[in-house]
Formats: sequence, C-alpha cells, structure tokens
Amino acid sequence: MTPTFEPFPKIPRLFRDCIITEKIDGTNATIAIIEDGGQPYREAICSWHQDGASWSMLAGSRTRWITPQNDNHGFARWVEERQRSLMALGPGIHRGEWWGSGIQRGYGLKEKRLSLFNVSRWCLHDQEPRRIPSQDPRIEKWQEVLPTCVGLVPVLYQGHFSTRTVESCCNRLLVQGSQAAPGFQKPEGVVVFHTAANAGFKVTLEKDDEPKSKA
Repeated sequence: MTPTFEPFPKIPRLFRDCIITEKIDGTNATIAIIEDGGQPYREAICSWHQDGASWSMLAGSRTRWITPQNDNHGFARWVEERQRSLMALGPGIHRGEWWGSGIQRGYGLKEKRLSLFNVSRWCLHDQEPRRIPSQDPRIEKWQEVLPTCVGLVPVLYQGHFSTRTVESCCNRLLVQGSQAAPGFQKPEGVVVFHTAANAGFKVTLEKDDEPKSKA
C-alpha cells in the first residue's frame, strides 16, 4: 500500500505586512460561543436559543475551560456577570488577555480588564468601524463593534514588516511606558502578527533571549 503523500507547505515571504501590538502581562482568556445542538455543555456559563439554534457560552484559560466555581483570577465570574453583553461577540472562539489588579504586573489598576487580540476584526465601542483590507477589492468587509466591557490590545504599528520597526516599537514602550495602561512604566513587550505566515511572535523588553520558564 502506497503511503499518502504529504506535500511540502508553501513558505510565506518574510517582508510582508504585519501588525505589532503591545504584549500585556496577564493571563490568557477565552470566550467561546458554540452551537450545542440543544445539549448545553457541562462547563457552560450560560445557554440560550436564537434563530432556531441552541448556543452555549464558555470561558477558558490558556489550558482549560473554567467556571465561577473553578476559576482563573475571576475571569469566569466576570463572564457570568456580563453574559448578556458578551453574547454580542457572536459565534466563535474569542481570545484575549485578562489583566489588571492582582494578575502578574497589575499595571497599577484597581480593576481587571479583558483585551482581545484580533485587532483587525474588532473596533472599540466608541470608534468608527474601518474597512478590513482584502486581496480581492470586490470583497467589502468591515470591523465589528465590541461590547463596552471588552477592549483590545493596543496597536503600535501596522504595515510592512522589518526588524527595525519591531525595535522601534520596543523602544517606544521603553520610553513612553505601556499604551494599554498609560502611566505604567514597566510594559512587557510586543507581539508581532505576521499576516502572510498567519502567526504571532513575541519580543519581551527584559530577558528576551531566555525561555519563559527560566525568565
């Protein structure tokens, strides 16, 4: 029997567009809105029927589903308290950073915040949606507006990738401090999302040459 041939994947070009955002030092957070076929998931924060379908909302950390009874820095409880507003996110897996008071650096905040990573898809509730660039000009797609309780990681740069630009964004954070929490002078670093590779890469301002476990 001949084995299935696995073609070598195409290699994306390095010098293409990228989005550089501030890397916030918190804890990974996920909100999942999933069709459940009328059988709500055991860990669901809430379930509801809409447009002839049944949906469950779940909260997650980096490695597991969480609940208000088995939580991660209070994130599941926060989702439970704002479930009606968060339904506006719509179906899908929505990932971000849960950060602020009592989590990692804290950023001098008295409260905790959720900042989503997908800055292309979303705009803040007080901003005008922008058209999302597409390789096909005939396709017209616009940003969606976030609920008032949800934020975004700050965009430091959007355009052609270069290592010099990454260094410039890092230096900007070193001089100006955090853009996510203005006035906080110990930001963590940046995340470079490379659009052609569809992958993110992080650069930390301290001990970037060390593995996270050692740092």
